[in-house]
Amino acid sequence: MQPTGKNQSIVVSALTARTGFGKLLRRVEDEHRSLVIEKRGTPRAVLLSIGDYVKLAAPEPEILRVIGEESKRKGTDKLTSREIDQEIRAARAARRKRG
Repeated sequence: MQPTGKNQSIVVSALTARTGFGKLLRRVEDEHRSLVIEKRGTPRAVLLSIGDYVKLAAPEPEILRVIGEESKRKGTDKLTSREIDQEIRAARAARRKRG
């Protein structure tokens, strides 16, 4: 197994990938790195975490990225579903009182 640097690909032979698949799968997910599988020294396939695959296949729209950053900045990214529902109910009640 040959790591190529932090947050870069891990390069392994097909035999290593086959015999240690479970361990490599966990490593790809935990370390957010891709796994390049070689056969006879030639890269043949890449294993990605599902999150990394989704980012490649369907990149996040710019507006969602901006909303996410604003949420982190305000600390609202830590709200539970219950807290979000309470905030929505309170905002709706305030709107009904005004209009």
